[in-house]
Amino acid sequence: MTERLTTNSTDIQRAGAALKAGELVAFPTETVYGLGANALDAEAVNGIFRAKERPASDPLIIHVHSLAQVPPLVKTFPPQAQQLAQTFWAGALTMILPKSELVPSVVSAGLDTVALRMPSHPVALALLKAANVPVAAPSANRFSRPSPTQASHVLADLDGRIAYVVDGGATTIGLESTVLELTQSPAVILRPGAVTREMLLPFLPDVVLHQRFLQADDAPKSPGMLAKHYSPRAALTYFKGEHAAQQLYEAAQVYQQAGQRVGVMISAVDASRLKELPTETWILAEDDNTIARDLFRAFRDLDARSVDVILVAYHARGGGLSLAIADRLSRAAEGDVVG
Repeated sequence: MTERLTTNSTDIQRAGAALKAGELVAFPTETVYGLGANALDAEAVNGIFRAKERPASDPLIIHVHSLAQVPPLVKTFPPQAQQLAQTFWAGALTMILPKSELVPSVVSAGLDTVALRMPSHPVALALLKAANVPVAAPSANRFSRPSPTQASHVLADLDGRIAYVVDGGATTIGLESTVLELTQSPAVILRPGAVTREMLLPFLPDVVLHQRFLQADDAPKSPGMLAKHYSPRAALTYFKGEHAAQQLYEAAQVYQQAGQRVGVMISAVDASRLKELPTETWILAEDDNTIARDLFRAFRDLDARSVDVILVAYHARGGGLSLAIADRLSRAAEGDVVG
């Protein structure tokens, strides 16, 4: 059984010592719960891949608690990256830089780059300071499942596979960090998140958004780039565009007539316009911050209601967090997008 720890100082010190000694510890960040291992201990990092059933070709993000931890992990820490760190760290920005020989190749999936971030969650920072080693930490879930945003989600996927989970309550952002590739020009956003393109433009006027979905046999440069990711157990279809709600309703009727149990994620306004919606319904909030925070919880909730399919109608607003939400929905749907 995985032991559930509190956030008191004794438990944080205990979890930090476990990380340093090579054990696996799940912990909250402001984005999602991470599954941590001592990034300088290759065998400990291999344990992450075993626990998650994650392919070794999918690189990990190293978490640090101070800028002073960065230089030994990279070949260069250019002024542009330092400026971004001073602006967005601690926070939901991951930067990809040339890695040093200190970083085991298992962390970077054999690449010559390494992904780094400093989380802002006080529990995460306290744990990283207690461990006093750089910590490799992907999301604390089985591979391709929705990322966990509370400790119960971690236990649902990994109970008995890891030593500890530090229960810090629900995460505040709910979507994984923005991943920014800085080893090429122009810089590329490989995964959108709460640090948006609009926020990066003053520092990187030519930054571009990577929109390619990779297949399982491709070699990603960062986590979260595969076509199938963040997926509930139920098959998911993402409807977008002007007629999304009506198309969702028509699809729901077809599934129901075929004897399928249907889950729906839809706005209150759209739900009120449609009659006889399926009973397993999750009403999407009106603002993107709340939608992002609750997205993976909604996937898990509908799975728990034993639905066969999940139909989502979401109107992306074109900027900010809407890009990240649309990205996660598209990957959860494995490209089954209508509109």
